[in-house]
This record gives sequence, C-alpha cells and structure tokens, in this order.
Amino acid sequence: MNLTLILVIAGILLVLFIVVGVVSVNLRRNAEEEEDPLQARLAEYLQSGEVASLEEIELSQPFFERVVVPIIRKIGEISARFTPQKAIQDTARRLELAGNPWPIDAATFLAIRFILAVALGGLVTAVVLLSPAPSFSDNALYIFGATFGGFYLPHLMLSNKITSRQKEVRKAMPDALDLLTICVEAGLGFEAAMSKVSEKWDNQLSLAFARTIREIQLGKPRRDAMRDMAERLGVAEMTSFVAAVIQSEQLGVSMAKILRIQSDQMRIKRRQRAEEEAHKAPVKMVIPMAFLMFPTILIIILTPAVMQIMNSLG
Repeated sequence: MNLTLILVIAGILLVLFIVVGVVSVNLRRNAEEEEDPLQARLAEYLQSGEVASLEEIELSQPFFERVVVPIIRKIGEISARFTPQKAIQDTARRLELAGNPWPIDAATFLAIRFILAVALGGLVTAVVLLSPAPSFSDNALYIFGATFGGFYLPHLMLSNKITSRQKEVRKAMPDALDLLTICVEAGLGFEAAMSKVSEKWDNQLSLAFARTIREIQLGKPRRDAMRDMAERLGVAEMTSFVAAVIQSEQLGVSMAKILRIQSDQMRIKRRQRAEEEAHKAPVKMVIPMAFLMFPTILIIILTPAVMQIMNSLG
C-alpha cells in the first residue's frame, strides 16, 4: 500500500472522528433541552401572532433534529428485535454509568456501532479497490482495522464518559460530605441537606443527589433511592457512603457523626489517589523523553562531532 492510500485512509479516519464528535455534541445538547423544540417554536409563532401549520413549524427545525435523530431512533427500534437481551442490558448499564450523555437507548447505541463499522469498512474498501498497487494481505489488514475501529469508537467514547463522570464524582465527594455535615449539624434533615448540595453545585454528584431527592419525593423509600444512586454512579466510595448512611438509619447512630467520619475517609482516599498519580508521573514521562527529547539532544550534541569527523576523513 503506497503513501497516497495511507494518507487517504488517515483523512477518512479524521473526518469520521469529527463527524462522531459533532453528532455526540448535538445529541448531548438535545438531551439537555427539557422543552420540546416543536412546542417552543409553536409558542413563538403564537406570541408573534403568525398563523402557521405544524408542517411549517417542523420544517423550521434544524436538519439534524428533523432527519438524523429520527433515523437513528428508527434504526435502534429495528435492531432491538435482533440484538440479544444480555447485550442490551449491559449497554444500558454502561449508558446509565455514563449519565445517559446522549438521548438514545441501548439498542440504538449498538446499531450506531454496527453502522459506523460498516460505513468505515466500506469507505476503506472503496479506497483500496481504487489503489493503483493493491496488495491483498495489506489491504485486508487495513479493511479489518478500519471496520474494527468504527465498531470500537463509540465504545471508547462511552468508556471515556464513564471514567470522567466517576472521576468528577470522586473529586466532589469530600466537599459535598462536608456541606452535608454542616447542614445536618445545623438542624436540617438528611434529605434537606442533600437538596442544599444539589443547589450549591452543578456537577455529576449534585445531579445524582437531585435525582435521588425527586425519587424520594415521588414515594420511593430513601434506602432504595440511595442504593439506586450508588448503582447508577458505580463508585466504590459512594457505595460505602450509602451503606454507612443506611446502617446509621437502622441502628440509630448520629447522622452528623457518620457524615464527618465519611468525609475524613474521602479526603484521605483523595490524597492517596493524588500521591499515586504523582508516583506514576516519572513512568509516564519515560516514553516522551525516550522518543522526543533524547533524540533531539543527541542530534544537537553529536552533529558537530560527526561533521568534524567527516571533514577530517575527506
């Protein structure tokens, strides 16, 4: 495979990454909008006094919301009939751990993975067929790599979402528990203290607290709501915190004392994680130093000596 074909494949991969990033941003933006865009545009028309049909209002929506999102959802509905239930449940679990960053279900997510694999594999296959000097072994390797990359890319993005969400929750837990302790010691109930935390901050932990409060207000027992919150986050620190809260409720132990002990433990664990990352830094610096810094230093130091030797040898 020549250099031109490699550059074309690299360009296709770059375009694919850009398209997937734009689509994920648009899906995230649509998920964060609580109001229906069709209803919002209908209200705008009513306020302006213009009489418009539903078809005109729908056509005023962006192309992505009007065409792309319904197609993706329809593909997800069709793929759900042929997808094993275990795979759908595992994917739904991972989407829940990531905080449902996109307004799609598990079946749609799996369908997107297969679509990207087929699309990228087809593009690379077309480029390979147009190559002036085809080689079966190399071309098969590139086609397989492109197909696997298209199938693995959404999984990688979802894993990054899960990791970043859990890291944000771990980072915010000590401060949140401090505020919980202060509110409980001031006389507030545990649920009111959680509401204060959800009002003060805007992060994944505050969103989890707000959802738990809504579930409790809708009638779910606090014990079950707290356990469901720990399962949705998938953080070991949150699981131990929920277990301690439930145990203090059952045994009648002071909630403020439990919260203070948990806060101290969270800070110790956060400091230990920071020290662990600091110890990993020298190992991570070996690769850039070996492949970027050392060759540059050798070139700068040895080039004058090599030139003098070449001149002396004539």
